[in-house]
Amino acid sequence: MNDLKQTPLCELHRQLGAKMTAFAGYALPVQYPKGIIHEHLHCRSHAGFFDISHMGQCHILGERAAEALERLTPGGIVDLAVGRQKYTVLTNEEGGVIDDIIVTRNEEGLSMVVNAACKAKDFAYLCARLSFDCEFSACNDLALLALQGPEAVTVIEKFSKDAARLAFMQACPTQLGGVACTISRCGYTGEDGFEISLPQTEAEYVGRLLLAEPGVEAIGLGARDTLRLEAGLCLYGHELNENITPVEAGLKWIFKKGHSDFPGADKVLRQLQGGCESIRVGLAVEGRIPVREGAQMLTEDDEPAGFVTSGGFSPSLNRPVAMASIRREYAAIGTPLFASVRGNRIAVSVCRLPFVPHRYHR
Repeated sequence: MNDLKQTPLCELHRQLGAKMTAFAGYALPVQYPKGIIHEHLHCRSHAGFFDISHMGQCHILGERAAEALERLTPGGIVDLAVGRQKYTVLTNEEGGVIDDIIVTRNEEGLSMVVNAACKAKDFAYLCARLSFDCEFSACNDLALLALQGPEAVTVIEKFSKDAARLAFMQACPTQLGGVACTISRCGYTGEDGFEISLPQTEAEYVGRLLLAEPGVEAIGLGARDTLRLEAGLCLYGHELNENITPVEAGLKWIFKKGHSDFPGADKVLRQLQGGCESIRVGLAVEGRIPVREGAQMLTEDDEPAGFVTSGGFSPSLNRPVAMASIRREYAAIGTPLFASVRGNRIAVSVCRLPFVPHRYHR
């Protein structure tokens, strides 16, 4: 663990009794003493505090920043008003996903959050592909915290009335405990919540401030993953990678109608119009045996049907759930299939996503 990067909250995690693990080159908390199931259910019922400072943050500045990024994504960036956010992807020339990102429009241009494991390649790609009249800068001096759950707004309101008035996918500059920061109303748990971008030097102070509030508990990577799985949200390296297009990942909703000037557009637009061979679906799993990533999917006649991209136990539903990439002819809701798990055939059926309804504040 000594050769791993540390977030500004690493010492706080250890004081809280966290079990640390390696993730994307960082030492991060996988769980705290009360365990993953407790943390998961606490976030669903109260408020969970997450250290996501390993994520990459950057700025693209200039009057034409939105136009420049528009040409590297499925579009909609130029339509963002100041203070608005969009979830989108960077695509390669084959239509695959380089990374999924959150873009925020501000007075100076754009801010972006990218995945930790992808930030080096993302930043290199952006520097190479953005037009010369934009200024790109990696924000290595910033930390990122998240507060998620139904009580998150009550906590945030004590510190910033402006942030508490935000709707889902809106952001504003404000102060939290006297610290200048940018707060956005978003997250990756399916719950209402906020993300806080602030100087690394202030991260531990603000983290302790939030954790001192009634109803707030620290949440590790384990529960972060079960929360996003229940919410039916893609995870890069699982539902998304450079060989999976956004259409195959079930992200048709991110596309701007009529936009065709982005890498891989020919293939992606053909899939939008005519469909694709495989698509991401939810799986309802019969019994108690979890179906994990990589498990092969079979039809009732043992024909190959696809593979599991993410799977595990759902604490909210008290049963296993999974997502899979399934051939289109087997992807209809209710289709019975089987997952091959250690030589056993586990019965599943295709179901709608998400497994647990989203509770975003719109």
